[in-house]
Amino acid sequence: MMKKTIVAALSILACGTGWAADGTPATADAQLIKQGEYLSRAGDCIACHTAKDGKPFAGGLGIESPLGTIYSTNITPDKDTGIGNYTLEDFDRAVRHGVAKDGHSLYPAMPYTAYAKVTPDDVKALYAYFMHGVEPVKQANKDTDITWPLSMRWPLGVWRWMFAPDVATAPVTATPANDADKQALLRGQYLVEGLGHCSTCHTPRGFALQEKALTDADGSAFLSGGVVEGWLAKNLRGDMADGLGSWSKEDIAAFLKSGRNGHSAAFGGMAQVVQDSTQHLTDADVNAIAVYLKSLPPVNKNATQPLAYNDTVAQALRSGKDTSDGAMTFLNNCAACHRSTGKGYAETFPQLALSSTVNSADPASLIHIVLKGAQMPGTSAAPTAYAMPGFDWRLTDKEVADVVTFVRSSWGNQGAAVSASDVAKVRKEVGAAKAPAR
Repeated sequence: MMKKTIVAALSILACGTGWAADGTPATADAQLIKQGEYLSRAGDCIACHTAKDGKPFAGGLGIESPLGTIYSTNITPDKDTGIGNYTLEDFDRAVRHGVAKDGHSLYPAMPYTAYAKVTPDDVKALYAYFMHGVEPVKQANKDTDITWPLSMRWPLGVWRWMFAPDVATAPVTATPANDADKQALLRGQYLVEGLGHCSTCHTPRGFALQEKALTDADGSAFLSGGVVEGWLAKNLRGDMADGLGSWSKEDIAAFLKSGRNGHSAAFGGMAQVVQDSTQHLTDADVNAIAVYLKSLPPVNKNATQPLAYNDTVAQALRSGKDTSDGAMTFLNNCAACHRSTGKGYAETFPQLALSSTVNSADPASLIHIVLKGAQMPGTSAAPTAYAMPGFDWRLTDKEVADVVTFVRSSWGNQGAAVSASDVAKVRKEVGAAKAPAR
């Protein structure tokens, strides 16, 4: 689900219903266009195909990859620089099969491995929207910054042959209780594995940048968490400490609609996903996503007990008995919002106690937030976009390590310690300010 990343949609997308004899797009049904607009929200096309301060869907957004910078393409119906000359068949081949109009294979940054699950009817609706519901913008596409020989395209065909799935839907592994549950489960699976392409961020990748699992049937790596641009896209499986095991279906739905709930708040790329995509989904679709995610078993099937809150640290902070470096850094910089209890303020300043982000085996996101801050999305359900400032200019690597370690070991949290070298690595990766001299 994180856009502006290597996992972003970088291919030429096109949508519509047919072509007239003179080569112009045929008139599309208004309802079909409206359906396509909704589906484009579900797919979050705008996040990758719109540059900062740019025209919608005109492309030009630079996206970093291990090979170099790739720029998203113009997917407006402009005939010269966009997808105005694409047929429905061209679009389907690109989106679901990873092959462009001229026959070259798309970079695997394009999530066609997920879009392979999109139904032909939904492809048709998307095509109608992009051809008839989007303003054409004349803006030439930018070449990638990938240098030769890595810029050669033919190896992408091999990658596609090895790792891309057939255009089919994997079976649902959970056993629903009744027909209504089954419908919600299947719809949720379709949105998560297909248009939502959640696994492109939330699934770890292998040596060839392939997702280690495309469905739950492929193994527990599916949606178990992945690192994207210095953020950890969280584990979406049923693990208690770092997954969604302690979240209810209602918690998940609230998070997707508002960007926050009693457990956490959206940050990094996920904030934009909520802003541009999930808040616009129907309640039925959001609930279906929640039903499906709650059907996924944990990675660690032996850790079935939730973490338990412990107020020992809170009492020590209030009484002045904890004077460790980490505790003092927390009191001086964090406690005003997150409180000595670690519980924060509901849906305003996220709780740190028992947080899945705090307890993750990989502390990258927590370090990233401390260094550069983060901002919640402003949504219809929760309009105020609360923000946390970054402390990269104020705290040394050791001070960040001390406070992160303190947080990860307080109030019942069970995260491992963090070192100054861990912080220095993240500081460099995310482009944070140089650590202050002491």
